[in-house]
Order: sequence, then structure tokens, then C-alpha cells
Amino acid sequence: MSLSANSVIAEPLHFVRGTAPLLISIPHAGTHLTPEVASGLTDAALPLSDTDWHIPQLYDFARALGASILVGQYSRFVIDLNRPADDTPLYATATTGLFPDTLFDGRPTFKAGMEPTVVQRQQYLEQIWQPYHQTIASELARMKEAFGYALLFDAHSIASQIPRLFDGKLPDLNLGTKGGASCSPGLSGVVEGVCLQQTRFSHVLNGRFKGGYITREYGQPDIHQHAVQLELAQVNYMEEIEPFAYDEEKARELQSILKPLLAGMLAWGEQQYKQ
Repeated sequence: MSLSANSVIAEPLHFVRGTAPLLISIPHAGTHLTPEVASGLTDAALPLSDTDWHIPQLYDFARALGASILVGQYSRFVIDLNRPADDTPLYATATTGLFPDTLFDGRPTFKAGMEPTVVQRQQYLEQIWQPYHQTIASELARMKEAFGYALLFDAHSIASQIPRLFDGKLPDLNLGTKGGASCSPGLSGVVEGVCLQQTRFSHVLNGRFKGGYITREYGQPDIHQHAVQLELAQVNYMEEIEPFAYDEEKARELQSILKPLLAGMLAWGEQQYKQ
């Protein structure tokens, strides 16, 4: 991983359009930094440990399913794509904001007095956050025009143990549907059903992670737009300490449930909206 800073904000996202009514959003895998963020990070923040490491690689199989895939390219330490533009807190418990000033473990993100300016952060909002969300909105609209409905899968990961955020060890698979409001009950039943059909990985529905801003904002089943978030415990596909190496063997085992989960979402959509 290189921490060399970009001279300008460029290529804020990577998007590949698929052929199916499924969009996979990956907002937190980016590691690009702006010059001011790169120079201001504390030693604790420099490893970018709060990154959703390797998620694009883990979900690469979804291309064969016809999914569209959207990946944010900038680190969440620049701007968090899964927070609202007005930075309204998503959780009553400990969390991080649109411009994270602390790491997940509570240590400061920036050296004192070296945070980006208000003007710089407004630039991040306009040139990084807005293009990502404009892409989500336009792609979901395109899918509904073509298929009559759209499925959004917001893909995340996190270290399996972060005492500041949750007690003990996180379940392996943390499904979020905004307490059942971001998708049809039928779709929620399908994704949880896939988890129930196996015993290797533990799971929870609408536990600590009920869905971030993306799931809450775009999950609108009343207009045939269904969203599901999945927060994975990283221990199941990578090393949780530096250099955060991808584990091919573990990843293949985890993909054995991720593949039927996404396939199940697509099958539900085809059945629900068949003409």
C-alpha cells in the first residue's frame, strides 16, 4: 500500500456496469489520500486499519452473476461515503462521522491542528461523496427502468473485535435492513435463510449494524428499490493485523456463502417481479 498523496482529487470511484438488477456498493475499500489528509494523519491512523480491506477482491465473483460493482477509491479518513452529507449521527452508541476524527478504537485520526480545512472538506463532499451517490442513484434508476426493480447490496467488513464499538467478538455475518425497512420482508427472509442453511459462519440480522446511510437512504421497497447491508468480520478472509494480508483459503470458504446469498437475492427478484 502506498500513502503517496494525489495532487488533485481524481477518479473518486471505480464502476463496472453489469447485466442484472443488482448493484454492489463498496464504499470503504479505498486507500487514496489527499495531500492534506496524508500529512495530517497520526501514526496510529497511517496504516489505514479502518479500511474494508480486500472487499472488491472478495466479491469479484459477482461479476459472473451480472452484478454492477461500485467501489470508492478514497479512504474513509478523507470522507466517509456511508454517512449523510449533513453528518447526522447514525447510531446513538460510539460511531465515526462523515469526516472521522477518531479511529474505531477511539484514538485520534489527525495530529492536533492538522485536520483538513472546512473548504477542503467541502471539496471532498462535492468531488468524492457526491459522484459516488450520484452513481448509486442513477444506476438504481436505470435498473428499475430496465427490470422494474433494483437490488442494492452494500458490502462492508470490520475487525472482529473492537471493544469501543461492540462487546466481545462480532458475529461473522452481520446483515442490516434498517430494522426491516430497507427491503421487502421476503428478501430479508431469503438472505437470512441462506445463513440459516449453514453452520460454519455465525450471523445476526439487524444487530449492531442495521445498515449505514447508503442502506437507509436507498432502501425504498415501496418504489421497488431494495437494499441490504452485510458487515463481515474480517477474521474470516484476511489477517486482522498489518499488513492485513488476504487469505485465499479462508476467502474461498466465505465465498461459499456469499455466492448463494447474492444468487438468492437475484432469484427472489426474478420470482417477485416476474411478468
